[in-house]
Parts: sequence; C-alpha cells; structure tokens
Amino acid sequence: MTVAWSIRLCERRDVNELLEIEATQFPEPWTKGMLLDEITNTETRRYTVAVAAKKIVGYLGVMFVLDELHVNTIGTRAGFEGRGIASSLMDEAWRDAVNRGVGRATLEVATSNTRAQQLYYRYGFKPVGVRKNYYERTKEDALVLWADLPPSA
Repeated sequence: MTVAWSIRLCERRDVNELLEIEATQFPEPWTKGMLLDEITNTETRRYTVAVAAKKIVGYLGVMFVLDELHVNTIGTRAGFEGRGIASSLMDEAWRDAVNRGVGRATLEVATSNTRAQQLYYRYGFKPVGVRKNYYERTKEDALVLWADLPPSA
C-alpha cells in the first residue's frame, strides 16, 4: 500500500500521537513533559511530523547548538517503517540546517539499532566513539556519529 504524507512543524496538539509512537518504538520512551518541553522550545529545537490521512506517521526532533545540529529523536509509527518517511524527515531537516549555515551534525544511536544506523550512514554520518551504558533502562551502548553538512548555496 502506498501512503502519501506531508511534513509540517510539530505542535503541542501532536504530543499524544508522538507518545504512541515512542511507546511502540523505543525501550526508553520520552515522557509527555519531555516532549512538550522539546516541542515548545523553538529557539533551539525543531520538531517536524510526517502526516498521512490526518495521522502522524513519523517525527523528527533536532537541536541546534552553535553551528551544529543534534538529532535528538526520530520515529516512525509501527507498520509504516521502510516507506521512506524517516528519509523524508531527514531530507527536510538537512535542507533547513544547510539554510541556517549549520556545518556539522551529530547523534547517538543504540549499537543494536542497525536499521537506524543504515539511515544515518546514507546521510554521511560516521562513528567516532561509543558511549558505554548510554541507555539507562537497557544499559546498551550508543554509537556517537558525526556528519559534515554541505555548505549552503
């Protein structure tokens, strides 16, 4: 089944749908308070959602620190994985970051999350280190990835 989606900025009213995705996709889901803090901090954060048939099917949250972008979280609704939603969200964030003059991007990803790693490697991310026991609940290590962004035109 083909699903068309559009991407827009995340709003407070979206938080319950984000919590649904968090609960099904992550062993340590973010809380409502954490998500609301992130969504409403538009000075240094930028959260976008992919919407199909009035339902959020994916989201991406990034943070800007000086001239760097930090990917905080990305998730796709269960059953919608592998359709290009995460790539669309990353494409849109990449364009925005380049337009802002951001030169580098970073993130942490669970060592077992090879699917996400494949996505990040397509965007030029490369592993530069490991954070031991990064994830509190699972005690899993995280790979630290960095990527250079192309200069703005």
